[in-house]
Amino acid sequence: MAGRYDFVPIAETPIPDGEGGSRTVRYLRRRPVPTDPTLPPSAWHRVVEGDRLDNIAARYLGEPLAFWMIADANRAMRTDDLVATIGEIVVIPTPEP
Repeated sequence: MAGRYDFVPIAETPIPDGEGGSRTVRYLRRRPVPTDPTLPPSAWHRVVEGDRLDNIAARYLGEPLAFWMIADANRAMRTDDLVATIGEIVVIPTPEP
């Protein structure tokens, strides 16, 4: 399974080092939320009291750390928003091969 940031480009910027020189700092560029899923959903989950996205990911995808795949499928920047409203429907993506 690919990680959420595997394909995010690395950027560099010079910053002052405090001694009159500079040093280069590397950082990940901003990762946009994917606009369209590449595969159809595998399921839908209705949020109930106490739901957590990592537990939903473990239940449907077999891996709690795959919560980001659910967030991407629902175009959510803040993962907690997906389980904040009881009765809300959350799209469960089909894992990419």
